[in-house]
Amino acid sequence: MPLPEVRKKKPPTKPIDLNTATIDQLQQLPGIGPTTAKAIIQFREKSGPLKRVEDLLAIHGISKARLEKLRPYVTVTPPPQK
Repeated sequence: MPLPEVRKKKPPTKPIDLNTATIDQLQQLPGIGPTTAKAIIQFREKSGPLKRVEDLLAIHGISKARLEKLRPYVTVTPPPQK
């Protein structure tokens, strides 16, 4: 029995900035559900802006394999210099 089409996510057409993305935007990413999206935002609030995409590995539930699937769809813009 095929999965309903609703379950299939369409990845974002342009990379999502991990430092500014909302929970809804994060959930558009392949393999990211509500729990992981919240964890990314909590990590960002606690630790400050991510400096590189690999910082996602510090978040529970994001493995190297998942990071590689996400890489084409995410970006990190450095915080503005003061």
